[in-house]
Amino acid sequence: MKVGRITLSDRASARIYKDRSGPRIDHVLREVFGSEVQIEPVMLPDDQQRISETLRELADVRGCDLIVTTGGTGIGPRDVTPEATRAVLEKELPGFGEILRVTAFEKVPTTILSRATAGVRGHCLIVNLPGKPEAVAECLAILMPAIHEGLAYLRDEDPHALPSAGGGSSPGSK
Repeated sequence: MKVGRITLSDRASARIYKDRSGPRIDHVLREVFGSEVQIEPVMLPDDQQRISETLRELADVRGCDLIVTTGGTGIGPRDVTPEATRAVLEKELPGFGEILRVTAFEKVPTTILSRATAGVRGHCLIVNLPGKPEAVAECLAILMPAIHEGLAYLRDEDPHALPSAGGGSSPGSK
């Protein structure tokens, strides 16, 4: 399984501060998918064109099954991750962002300012996460059942089949 992980931050990419969200994503994904998961880490400034180009490269050239972004989903002038993501998607999955906003609202009412989304490009699932390290693991835990099922569909597998019954691989293997 190959995962692209993109940290989007002007300051982190300029090394003004250390990226904490990206490594947090890596840790969670290795816990979920095992140590065999191959993570392609990328750090970029908040530049819509560069983000879109990198998403295309990770999905189309490097063959990532999943791309997870962190950062750039707010309403600030440099927050362009959702626009960059939508520009490359073939199918948008707005429910990912919707459930994150609804689930987190009780705890963090400003979550409704997030514009995170998700979708599909080819056989790759792309998911936007917030930029706060504390939110990364929490958001991935909420989304993981849908991520597993989405990856199975993109591999043309039955996500509801028992691995022993169909002889197929689990959603996390490749």
